[in-house]
Amino acid sequence: MYLLALDTALGATSAAVFAPGEDRILAEETEPMERGHAEALMPLVRRVLDRSGIAFADLSRFAVTIGPGSFTGLRIGISAARGFGLIHQRPVVGVSTLSAFAAPILFSGDRSPVAAAIDARNGLVYFQSLAIGGRTMAGPGVYPVEEAARKIGDGAVVFVGNAAEKLAQARRGAILETRPGQRPAIQQRPSPEIAWVARLGAVADPAASPARPLYLREANVTLQDKARLQRA
Repeated sequence: MYLLALDTALGATSAAVFAPGEDRILAEETEPMERGHAEALMPLVRRVLDRSGIAFADLSRFAVTIGPGSFTGLRIGISAARGFGLIHQRPVVGVSTLSAFAAPILFSGDRSPVAAAIDARNGLVYFQSLAIGGRTMAGPGVYPVEEAARKIGDGAVVFVGNAAEKLAQARRGAILETRPGQRPAIQQRPSPEIAWVARLGAVADPAASPARPLYLREANVTLQDKARLQRA
């Protein structure tokens, strides 16, 4: 069994080929970018497949980040994954971007809870707090950053995501120092690690994890955009 994972939800275009039976990434590539995901994705997928030695016909599943994230970015990745699945008659699963940010901590030796935060702009963050084992303690949802910080509670926590620093600063009394033998308490990243998107996608149930956008709020569409859509 081989899996192709895609991510275009935030500040990068990423792809990886994963062998779940060996828990091994055969090839991966991440190209940081704020725009241009559509143009970058297909050539990047081809390079990753070529390096892995795996053909499309050998893939048994596709996984893709479904949000929260950029409205346009999400549509690019999800459309590509769905297209691959349709052409090759393989299942396609969706992976939460917040879960993908949190996974490296939750599956490590660090037993601190995780606060995952993605910048939603205008003083808001997409937020989810998780305990060891992946149990959700708060969220997922979109909140003012101060409200999200209050939902974390007391004690040590690891902040992850592209708004990790913003959320950590908003939490009064946060334990931000790195403790001996543990990971940094703030892990600011522009996008999740594609290897963890692949690992989560490998164990996801296609019936419970569909590849459709997880926005957590309505898309920001202007009146002009709405009129254009109505005329189309």
